[in-house]
Amino acid sequence: MSQGSPGDWAPLDPTPGPSAPPNPFVHELHLSRLQRVKFCLLGALLAPIRVLLAFIVLFLLWPFAWLQVAGLTEEQLQEPITGWRKTVCHSGVLGLSRLLFFLLGFLRIRVRGERASRLQAPVLVAAPHSTFFDPIVLLPCDLPKVVSRAENLSVPVIGALLRFNQAILVSRHDPASRRRVVEEVRRRATSGGKWPQVLFFPEGTCSNKKALLKFKPGAFIAGVPVQPVLIRYPNSLDTTSWAWRGPGVLKVLWLTASQPCSVVDVEFLPVYRPSPEESRDPTLYANNVQRVMAQALGIPATECEFVGSLPVIVVGRLKVALEPQLWELGKVLRKAGLSPGRVDTGAEPGRSRMISQEEFARQLQLSDPQTVAGAFSYFQQDAKGLVDFRDVALALAALDGGRNLEELTRLAFELFAEEQAEGPGRLLYKDGFSTILHLLLGSPRPAAMTLHAELCQEGPCQGLSLGQFQDFSLHDPLHGKLFSTYLRPSQKPHASPPGSPPALANGSVQAPKQKGD
Repeated sequence: MSQGSPGDWAPLDPTPGPSAPPNPFVHELHLSRLQRVKFCLLGALLAPIRVLLAFIVLFLLWPFAWLQVAGLTEEQLQEPITGWRKTVCHSGVLGLSRLLFFLLGFLRIRVRGERASRLQAPVLVAAPHSTFFDPIVLLPCDLPKVVSRAENLSVPVIGALLRFNQAILVSRHDPASRRRVVEEVRRRATSGGKWPQVLFFPEGTCSNKKALLKFKPGAFIAGVPVQPVLIRYPNSLDTTSWAWRGPGVLKVLWLTASQPCSVVDVEFLPVYRPSPEESRDPTLYANNVQRVMAQALGIPATECEFVGSLPVIVVGRLKVALEPQLWELGKVLRKAGLSPGRVDTGAEPGRSRMISQEEFARQLQLSDPQTVAGAFSYFQQDAKGLVDFRDVALALAALDGGRNLEELTRLAFELFAEEQAEGPGRLLYKDGFSTILHLLLGSPRPAAMTLHAELCQEGPCQGLSLGQFQDFSLHDPLHGKLFSTYLRPSQKPHASPPGSPPALANGSVQAPKQKGD
């Protein structure tokens, strides 16, 4: 098994065994009674003053950021800024930024190793990305250029700082945006030292520092040398981690500002120069750099990543959500007092029937508009805002728990399998297969389609028979465990990994508490 492969790691287990990588998406902060008293005192005295002064300094940054780009056209901003603007504004922003973090309690930034020049390494990659305090790494890197969401331009002060930085902006709503970002990164990285270095957080989101998330290939597409940068917070109590589930923004900010002193270690590793194979394959390049950084940090390199707004992990050949949206749907329906088993779905096998939100409400006998909108949003909608009623039928059957796994997988097959153009019987093609796995396991559709293609390679057809589908979902040594973990009918309970969420009386699964619950 390759380094960082989850193997038979139970995906829902928040406390895996010693041979399994820890869950990088969860951060629990346990405070002793003495620590609680200390934080109450310091939080009442120290934190308000620090946060107030830090916000004042943050707004003082705006004039310097604005001055650097004031009066420049978009064409002029396509080239690196030089002259007095660069000298005065760069120095002002750098000094005030250090003061900002100092006021928040980061009294020391300890630097190890030597930062490479822009000619030696046009790209810097920093990890682990664990908190919104991580931009502190820009200070010892002399404020390199960054990649940020275009939506951040509208945030007060932050938008001005991004313009000052001449940041590379990506829009999640524009499919062509990512291509333009790749081209811009390649243009700057291959400018021969004309542009400052570009800094990436290749994990793309925050974890708890227990393991490295899968690196996204954006920093490695240009195929130029990169310098890995390690970020550590060697403090007695980890108040900085801001994971998918754990303390929120305000609590992390307040607890960190209540610490008498916070220390940050920034370590520059030797420049990583890609091989010809890595230059041609950004994913291979990213994976190899991830392993180098994980080894230096002494933590696992995993395949865990975020797809959309959900964290996913790799189990065998499949990506699955840490918590499928099916669980959240069950919570919404239970709160509305709906028992899925009482709904007469009447979905026609192998034939889609698109329904509107109003028809959805009538079918499920829901009257509260907020509940209807919340439940309806869990299903994929077409361009007209309609959903396939087969999706609803399968989700309700899974939440009802009145069927065992064999019956549930048979129902899934019957709903989405299609008649063959030639020959008897029905087959489950990639669209139906990906829909089933997306609904039941939270698997991203592209990952499910890839797995379907691999399963079909074992036979002459491009579809799966009922027997093949049930062999995969019930009897596969690895993937079968997923179905029994995510879908444990109450009438015939299956063994589940230790630490996984308990099944409810109606067969649905109680998802662990999320932020904001």
